[in-house]
Amino acid sequence: MSITRQRLEEIEAASLAPYALLSKNSRGRRHHDHEPKYRTSFQRDRDRIIHAAAFRALEYKTQVFVNDEGDYYRTRLTHTLEVAQIGRTLARTLAVNEDLVEAICLAHDLGHPPFGHAGEGVLNALLQEDGGFNHNHQSYRVVNELEQRYPQWPGLNLTYETLMGIAKHESEYDLSAVAGLEPELRGGVEAQIANIADELAYNAHDLDDGLQSGLLVPEQLADLELWRMLCEQLGWKGGRLSEIDRHRFVREIVGVEIEDVIQETQRRLDALQPRMPEDVQRHTDNVVAYSVSFQNMNRQLKDFLYANMYSHFRVIRMAKRAQHFIEEIFASYISEPRQLPKDYREKTARDSLPRVVADYIASLTDRSAQAEYRRLFDPLMRP
Repeated sequence: MSITRQRLEEIEAASLAPYALLSKNSRGRRHHDHEPKYRTSFQRDRDRIIHAAAFRALEYKTQVFVNDEGDYYRTRLTHTLEVAQIGRTLARTLAVNEDLVEAICLAHDLGHPPFGHAGEGVLNALLQEDGGFNHNHQSYRVVNELEQRYPQWPGLNLTYETLMGIAKHESEYDLSAVAGLEPELRGGVEAQIANIADELAYNAHDLDDGLQSGLLVPEQLADLELWRMLCEQLGWKGGRLSEIDRHRFVREIVGVEIEDVIQETQRRLDALQPRMPEDVQRHTDNVVAYSVSFQNMNRQLKDFLYANMYSHFRVIRMAKRAQHFIEEIFASYISEPRQLPKDYREKTARDSLPRVVADYIASLTDRSAQAEYRRLFDPLMRP
């Protein structure tokens, strides 16, 4: 027996909630493209993202620690996979489109430059006269313009719903308005799940990397309400935190956070009683959310991580090193664009030179950016 796309669409319609986005109701793609026989349109989006060059590059892009700091810290790729795993769990439990959530999660960081948020901040400063740089905007550019895999069109030609989910993965950056994707609407439940899965993953797993690296020690966490709650639930009395204990804490954090999101989201959905996806998108508040108590605990954890981990002298040193690499590479290409690869030089006919240089730098991994710096400035390095 073969399960065709039509059968998969029937299963979605029969099993998902009325506020879920069904693949059979997709508004389609920018460029006409026949849908596959054995995959839904959202499954095809997911697969196109996985096969993109920008997705593979995430393996060697910084989450918190630069790639050469060690082999066992999270990279931008492992973070992305963890976000997708959490997103699928939430989508399955809340009876919405798991494939669409996975596609949005897998695409959400495709535009991140090397060296994480430090690299993003440097590029944003360098492009102030050209609209700035933001990784959410860049992810959207990657899937619509920068990936070159098809002769008929630029980008990956994703569905409208996946593009909406990527565009709605924003905070203070109004990407949906820039992209012309109905800025008056919120993201659907699937897009909201991708957002909260990202936040949940980086809070828990950055804490894990901080403890593993020694940047953080358990004694520093004693004032955090979330940590005290976990200590009580796990029966941990303090002292040396073994590797097994660290894994137990991180699993417990992820578990209790997911449970809270499910309970609070279900409460909000029960109150709203949405009968179609648009009911969620036009609602005044997100329906996928933490309870007030967990919002407060997570805010406290974020503040702690910023003060004690992201501002740790080792992380600041990595950020300054990244700033130096990117500033020097950027200035070199601006002064002599003929150093750029041919395909990027050709893009200057359409986009400004600073934007093209930023696109090129953002495509680099930590390792390739370091190698690029050596090729440009080390007289003993072959070009």
